[in-house]
Amino acid sequence: MATTTPKDVELARLAKALGHPARVAIIRLLSDGDCICGAIVDRLPLAQATVSQHLKVLKDAGWITGTIDGPRVCYCIKAQTGPRFLELVQELAAATEGSKS
Repeated sequence: MATTTPKDVELARLAKALGHPARVAIIRLLSDGDCICGAIVDRLPLAQATVSQHLKVLKDAGWITGTIDGPRVCYCIKAQTGPRFLELVQELAAATEGSKS
């Protein structure tokens, strides 16, 4: 039986955070630059509380950061997370290339 590695845990955490289309949409919105929560709410067909919950999941997983600016929270993408996620996925793909079907 294979053991779980730290890379396995990291990949699962990052992938799970992208497991909802709204969170993928938020990442796409934030790829244009920093964004205030209210601006994200204005661009998605979701309630403010729902957007806030999705932002929390993304932040907890390490995809984004949030900075308090007075009464607002400004979110931005953590630049290193996307390339790290891609690296982990590529390692997994390479490990499965030689497997039997």
